[in-house]
Amino acid sequence: MQKYFILLFSLFFTSFLWSQSSNNVPITLESPNNTMYVHLYYLQKDSYEPLKAAKALSKMDLSEEEVTKRAIQLKQILDGEGLYVRFNIVPTDNNYIDSLTHKAIYTPFPKELPDVFLEKKGDGKWYYSDQTVRAIPVLHKKVFPFGTDRLLNYLPLMGQTKILGLAVWQYLGLIILLIIGLFVHVILSRVLNFIFDKIKNRPSLERRWSQFSMHKIARYVSSLIIIQLIRVLLPVLLLPVTSMEYAISIIRIVSVVLIALIALRVVAVLMKYTEQFAQKTSSKMDEQLLPILRRFLQGVVIIGAIFQVLSILNVNVTALIAGASIGGLALALASQDAVKNLIGSVMIFIDKPFQIGDYITDGNISGTIEEVGFRSTRIRKSDSSLVSIPNGNLVNRSITNMGVRIYRLFQTQFGVTYQTPPERIQNFIVRLKELAGSHPSVREEGIYIALQSLDDSALSILFRVQLDVPDYASEISVKEELLFAVLQIAAELKVDFAYPTQTVFVEK
Repeated sequence: MQKYFILLFSLFFTSFLWSQSSNNVPITLESPNNTMYVHLYYLQKDSYEPLKAAKALSKMDLSEEEVTKRAIQLKQILDGEGLYVRFNIVPTDNNYIDSLTHKAIYTPFPKELPDVFLEKKGDGKWYYSDQTVRAIPVLHKKVFPFGTDRLLNYLPLMGQTKILGLAVWQYLGLIILLIIGLFVHVILSRVLNFIFDKIKNRPSLERRWSQFSMHKIARYVSSLIIIQLIRVLLPVLLLPVTSMEYAISIIRIVSVVLIALIALRVVAVLMKYTEQFAQKTSSKMDEQLLPILRRFLQGVVIIGAIFQVLSILNVNVTALIAGASIGGLALALASQDAVKNLIGSVMIFIDKPFQIGDYITDGNISGTIEEVGFRSTRIRKSDSSLVSIPNGNLVNRSITNMGVRIYRLFQTQFGVTYQTPPERIQNFIVRLKELAGSHPSVREEGIYIALQSLDDSALSILFRVQLDVPDYASEISVKEELLFAVLQIAAELKVDFAYPTQTVFVEK
């Protein structure tokens, strides 16, 4: 009964590898080309003779029925994997020797099916090897898992009317696949969204996760699972091998893209976790390194995905990398400034002259460090404009880092008029010292207040204190408080501030 179903299924094969001919193919098996041609030719709809196709397989100690069954299964494996045999590159030499093993063997698909190969026997003919014949049932289960191989005996019986090259049952199978995919996608999306919502709603993560939509990751994961499910079930539809080849390539490319999108989202989430942890540390070096680490990881994911897609498209990635390396060397020699900036970035991270958030000045530009990249450092000026300075130039400049100051210096001079009595000036200085000593933001050990000089138009009083404040805004606020207090003391003591004047005496 099983043989009947296999035979009946084979009568309705719809995957064509080449233009069919009504003439018989001579079964000489004198080369890998003839052996593979015989095997595939006699399993086509118009030239179906499975006993002749089985002659391409090594018989070992198997019965004729079992060898015939495995010949059909091997054809199904090639079709299910979308492996199109291009006979123009299959050796036609009877004395062919594999260049790697130096043996009389030929592996048509070394990357996809390394266990399927032909070998030359003692009679001088080429057969699918004993190892291949033994591996066929296992490979068949891999291509048609979860019992889907049994559907091969029943699905072709549902309808054989062809529309645009496909049978009705194949269209029905595609519709069923679409329905199953949509149904599973809805279920998986709900389950994954529920799980991610539980994680997101944890109190410790709620604020950090408010800017991220975990539903996108759920959709990507769900879509990836659906794509893999379609990949598992698609071989059962027995699409034409050329269509299957393109379909599998598209599925692989879409899978790579989805994995890359998931990886990028995971990188973003990890970076958010890392930022949350970095904010708890006293050093800002980790915050300075995070943007570069984020871009590096994103670049690794994107470049890896591109190379994987190129590999799926049968592009020689090794040669491409070698060419890129040579071209990169030439580009590096031609782009010395870029290399200089890259080295400058390394020196900034090693020497640590500043961190993100520090206020620096080099005589020409002053501002707050916002980001340190591979090529340049971005500085936000006081007028909110953004300046990018190449790191190669920045490391060679004399930079004053105002962000690492232990205290902030407030130094000014008050000029009082010459008409002010000395005792009143002394009282004024005493009150200024009391003001500075009592203010909570003024450091006790850094107070210098005294009559400094007798200038042309004023008696100059030095007022120099050290402010213990965290930022520029606090510094301005404390200075304002001190100045208003000085004005109030001067008003109480009736001390007048001088301004540049000149007295002219006219002699009669």
